[in-house]
Amino acid sequence: MKTKVPLIHSPPYKISVLNETALLVSFGNLIDTAINDRVIALHASLTRDPFPGFIESVPTYASLALFYDPLQVRINRAPHASAADFVESIIRQRIRSLQAEEGSVHKNLVTIPVYYNGEDLEWIACQKKLTSEEVIAIHCARTYRVFMIGFLPGFAYMGAVDQRIAVPRHAAPRTKVKAGSVGIAGSQTGIYPFDSPGGWQLIGQTPLRIFNANKNPVCLLAPGDEVQFISISKEKFEAQYEHPGS
Repeated sequence: MKTKVPLIHSPPYKISVLNETALLVSFGNLIDTAINDRVIALHASLTRDPFPGFIESVPTYASLALFYDPLQVRINRAPHASAADFVESIIRQRIRSLQAEEGSVHKNLVTIPVYYNGEDLEWIACQKKLTSEEVIAIHCARTYRVFMIGFLPGFAYMGAVDQRIAVPRHAAPRTKVKAGSVGIAGSQTGIYPFDSPGGWQLIGQTPLRIFNANKNPVCLLAPGDEVQFISISKEKFEAQYEHPGS
């Protein structure tokens, strides 16, 4: 039988007011799996059991933005307490009481096929004194944690990239990056869900559709997921390509 342990065990955290309808719960300023677990666990708790007036929460690497309806909150708040104070008291209570079984943060393993034909692949290889094949092998050699979704709907910030292939983003972003493009920026890797401007170093493209408003869930990836990239041929890429209308 699995024992229950506090997933959030007296970590340093700070709650600040963003505006009259939002709070920010910050657990620090690090890219750290344990901290990210706490963020995701609090997000899951609020989503699963929302308080009156709760609208949504948005997890990032080390913080959680929480949005609420102050009119609904006032109906349930303690006398003389502001809506923000009341919501803050709920969050502190959740953090104190939040417990889960070991390893209970949902980690869905997602395999992402990639045709490694990126415009920057050879440049990365040259900068790192590697062959293109070695860059591909290194990128595929580990699983990546999805720390957060941001920038665009469905854009997953994943890490950490092996330092042998970690490179800075472009100084001047491209005006158009194709949907499905896989890139590297510093110690992160990510996939563009739409055609958009972007400055990440491009190494390949996945045939999978990362964001689809007609599906549930709409995003292929979620915070806490683990991603394994596999290299595929051009022929397999074309055969598996998910057109926007599919």
